[in-house]
Amino acid sequence: MSNLKRILLFTALAAFVAGVMFMSGCLFANDLPLFSQGKGSLAVDLADAAGAGGMNSETVADIVSSAGPAVVKIDTVTTSSVQIDPFFNDPFFRQFFGGPFNKPQPREEHGLGTGFIISSDGYILTNDHVINGADKITVTVQGYKNPLQASVIGADYDLDLAVLKVQAKNLPSLKLGDSNKIRVGNWVIAIGNPYGLDHTVTVGVISAKGRPVTVENRNYKNLLQTDASINPGNSGGPLLNLAGEVIGINTAVAQAQGIGFAIPSKTANDVIQQLITKGK
Repeated sequence: MSNLKRILLFTALAAFVAGVMFMSGCLFANDLPLFSQGKGSLAVDLADAAGAGGMNSETVADIVSSAGPAVVKIDTVTTSSVQIDPFFNDPFFRQFFGGPFNKPQPREEHGLGTGFIISSDGYILTNDHVINGADKITVTVQGYKNPLQASVIGADYDLDLAVLKVQAKNLPSLKLGDSNKIRVGNWVIAIGNPYGLDHTVTVGVISAKGRPVTVENRNYKNLLQTDASINPGNSGGPLLNLAGEVIGINTAVAQAQGIGFAIPSKTANDVIQQLITKGK
């Protein structure tokens, strides 16, 4: 055999062996996982976190279905007296045209808010600013044809909390959770009546904790901040965790999108019994 034939045969044999080794390596690589699935890996941690949170496509819907009936719409009426004609402030005018014409006329102002039932016998938690100064308070409860008359059992201006009572029994109620355990980034659900749109649901996360905020004459010292949409009419409604527990009472709207605030449930838990028994 000539040297040229030997060289060609050796080259072909070497190419064949290299091809076999390459294919074996590819098959072996296919049997290996792309990422390590050992304990502590990112993939495992994220899966564990999702499982621990119980979050799936039906989680929010299930919570809303369960909690929704305990959320109520609060309507208020405040009556004030006003003069109907600016000329009545003129003493000369009153001298000639006084009498029954200058009597103040009653004017009604209507307010709207949200609350939620905290006991089956009709106690309802809401914000003080929702019912403060109201002459008439009615509560719309799911399953009742007509709104129920409500009375104020106790209220705290500084904490912006109030407890109402309606005459009804066997009502659905919500449990107050521990707001100290909620973490920044945890999912939350708000249910309320923004702009009178009954039982509106919004979802977001806890953006921050311990926020000091001043709204008009109220100085809040320890609010939860959330990017769940909170609008006028949401005040007094529940902010729920993924266990369906109330971890906040929605109370304030910032002048910016994606910023809302809620009173921590721990604050409410500490004073509810006192509001019920002592009124303040």
